Amino acid sequence: MATVHVLDHPMIQHKLTLIRDKDTGPKEFRELIEEVAMFMAYEVTRDLPLEEVEVETPIGPARTHVLAGKKLAVVPILRAGLGMVGGILRLIPAAKVGHIGLYRDPKTLEPVEYFCKLPADIGEREIILVDPMLATGGSAVAGVNSLKARGAQSIKLMCVIAAPEGIKAFCAAHPDIPVYTAAVDKYLNEQAYIVPGLGDAGDRLYGTR
Repeated sequence: MATVHVLDHPMIQHKLTLIRDKDTGPKEFRELIEEVAMFMAYEVTRDLPLEEVEVETPIGPARTHVLAGKKLAVVPILRAGLGMVGGILRLIPAAKVGHIGLYRDPKTLEPVEYFCKLPADIGEREIILVDPMLATGGSAVAGVNSLKARGAQSIKLMCVIAAPEGIKAFCAAHPDIPVYTAAVDKYLNEQAYIVPGLGDAGDRLYGTR
């Protein structure tokens, strides 16, 4: 069974409240999503390996630590996942960025991949797959399927809000992939929106609602 981490840091929870507010406009919504993604990335990268180095301070030599060269990639699921990328790159500017585009087939309601562009060395990178909402779980499952099919070995899923149904579906499909979220909400409604959720993240990010 996949591990689900609910990140309850006060700063994350404060900003999540503002994100949920229906009166928060697109500009502020985009800024808040980036900020929450950056805070969440601190926890997602907590287990990155370190190596010891020596530096010279103004007082004298010091034995200290730097990241051990683990290569990272951030992969948003289009389009809403793009809103999280900037915040993560503030924290990890050297990370490479891939993109996975999915749409829902109107007849089968299953996600269909229409675009996938990843770093050539994706199999050597630790990947953070990002999408603000884990609702039915279909897009996240398809996103991981795409990554694994192209050689990805180490993947983490990061979302802002998750529904219990989405967590169950994702963990059943990919029990090896840890999930990081800022909140697990109550349920999905008949339109597959998370309740209480935050509405359609893509529409709110880009002002198309």
